[in-house]
Formats: sequence, structure tokens, C-alpha cells
Amino acid sequence: MTDDRPVQIALLFHSAVSDNLGVGALTVAEIAILRAAAEQADCRIAITIIDWKDPRPPYVDGPDVTIRQVRSREIADPRRVFALLRKMDMVVDIGAGDSFADIYGSGRLTRLFVWKYLTHLARTPLVVAPQTLGPFTRKRSQVLARDTLARSAIVATRDGMSTQAARALGVTRDILEVSDVALRLPYTPPVPRVPGGPVRVGLNVSGLLMNGGYTGKNMFGLSLDYPALMKGLIAAFQAEGCELHLVPHVITHEQGAVEDDYQVSLDLAAAFDGVQVAPRFTTPSEAKSYIAGMDFFVGARMHACIAAFSAGVPVVPMAYSRKFEGLFGSLGYMRTVDCTVLDEASLAGRILEGFAARVELKTEVSAALVRGRQKLTVYENALADLMRQCRGAT
Repeated sequence: MTDDRPVQIALLFHSAVSDNLGVGALTVAEIAILRAAAEQADCRIAITIIDWKDPRPPYVDGPDVTIRQVRSREIADPRRVFALLRKMDMVVDIGAGDSFADIYGSGRLTRLFVWKYLTHLARTPLVVAPQTLGPFTRKRSQVLARDTLARSAIVATRDGMSTQAARALGVTRDILEVSDVALRLPYTPPVPRVPGGPVRVGLNVSGLLMNGGYTGKNMFGLSLDYPALMKGLIAAFQAEGCELHLVPHVITHEQGAVEDDYQVSLDLAAAFDGVQVAPRFTTPSEAKSYIAGMDFFVGARMHACIAAFSAGVPVVPMAYSRKFEGLFGSLGYMRTVDCTVLDEASLAGRILEGFAARVELKTEVSAALVRGRQKLTVYENALADLMRQCRGAT
């Protein structure tokens, strides 16, 4: 080593306090990968998570982690923390997994662009961590996305569709097509159960889809009645004699929040006898450890499905955007069902077919998970190389 100072790393659009445990899973897993890369590069690291203020206790810690909480006005105008970006050796931006796109509106995407260009202005290497890229439907978005991707030190996607979206913009640089970092989220495996009990099924009910999206008007263009589908699935699994668990993955503290999975799960459980609702998880790893105890899982929160998948649980993801098929399809796992194409009867039929074939699905999950973990090794190696460059090591 030519320099024993820790490599200073800022994490952008990650979170250690988000109500959305999927965003939290990205953060916890990203830090695990950064630590592994640092060990490979034989260097120390100091990670600063630039996060928003929240009363929730952070679900990641360690002597190498600092949380720099910022107010909403600083997120909207991050020139206030420009000095911090200049002090960093590298900045890792995961775009909250899928926010680097037009689909969530111009405000969110503009904030991402501002932070990216401030990092470029600070002359700090920017790592575009594995995420969904696009779709970019506006000309301005396309131009800025192409430019910032060209300027970045590392660009990684989590699926082939995102790589194609970048190429469609005219991006010619090397792109690491890997997988979702949450495959590396730590968890506690379940205690073996006594054979002969009921099949344990986990169902993640999305509060966002139950409420029609942020607009309340079928924002994501579903081709079915999502609340009716959830009730139908509960009845179908109960008819199979299953032990049914409703598993929230976005758990808010704000009463009536449109995103909240927990309240809609409580409301559904109240309408059926014998349905269990999982606890209010406090960390992403706690949620994954619970999901790992299921025999079969289905849900519309992608990272709830990734938690099942990466714990080896047979899973049928319910897609409302291309990120689902992109991620799982790139790993050769073809069990995703599309809520924007199928009607309730067809989609429920596909889910119940997967349930009946869950032994076969478990084998498919195991093979696809090996591919996903191998892909993430490529990302870890690239981070280790960049750390060596930051420290001037050969």
C-alpha cells in the first residue's frame, strides 16, 4: 500500500432509515460488498451515507460507517453538501434501485441529475451502482443520462433491459451487467421445522398498488383489480390448507400513507380467519429472515421477492414494471407474472401453478441464484480496482 488513509466513500440515494425495506436492503448489501472489496484491495474504508432525516433508528452501523443526515431542502439543493462530495475518494449512487428513470416524475429524476453533476464537478469518481436504468422518455433526460453515464468511473446495471436502455441512449462505454446487490443481504436462516405441518405461504401485499399508486388512479396501468386479486389469493391458499402469512415490506409510521403495506395487510387479515400478519420489521435483514421461513412466496414488492429468492424460497414475483422481468429474467428465472397484461383469473392461475410446482421452482431458484452471485463478484472486483486507484496502489 502506498497510502494507509481509509478510502472515503459516499453513498447517494441509499438509505439506512427508509420505510421501504427494499431501499434499506440495497444499502445494507452495498456496504457488505464494499467491505468485501476493501478486504480484496487490502485497504481501509470510511463510508458516509448521505441520508434524509428520520426518527427511525438506522439499521446499519459499524466503525466504518457515518450517517450524514440532510434536510429536504439540502436534498433539493445539495450544493449545501458540495464540500462533502469534494472530500470523498469515490461516490456510489444506487438511485434508490429504480429511480434513474422518467416513470416517477421529473422532480425525483432532477434531484438525481443534480447530485450526479455535483459529483462530476467535484472531480470525484462516480460509481453508478447496479440498478434499473430507464426508461428515459424525455429528450432532456436522454441527453443528461447519456452524458453522466459517460463521465462515471463505473456503470453497473442489474439486468439486461437496463443495459439495452443505456445502449439505446448511445452509451458506448463498458457497462457491468450484474444483478441486484440485495442478493448479498445478510439474514438468519430459519430453524428446521417438524415435518408434516401445513405449507407456509408468504404473500406480500403492496399498499401502493392497493391504493392505485401515488395518483390513486391506477398509476401503473394494471390490467386487473389488485385488491380483488389479493382477496382471491388469500381464499385460494386457505382452500389449499396453507398457513398464510401477509408480509409487509414497506412499513410507514405515517397514518394513512399510500405506500404502507402494513395497514393494508391488517385490513385484509381482519376479513379472513386464521391469516397471520408478519411483525413490523425494523431492519431489512429481519424481514428477509422471516421470509426465509416460508415454503412459497408471492408479492409485488420486488425486494420482498428478492429476499425470498436469495434465501432459496420458491417465489412468483408480481410485476407492475419492467424491472421485475429484467432482473429475474436476466438470471434465467422465468416465473414472473405481469400485472399489466393478465387479468385476475389468469394471473391467479399462474401463481397457483407455481405453488403446485414449488419443488421445481426451488431447483430453478437455486440455479439462478448461483448466476446472480457470480455476477455480483464482477461488481465487487471493479470496486476493489477503483479503491486501489484511489489509494495509488498497483
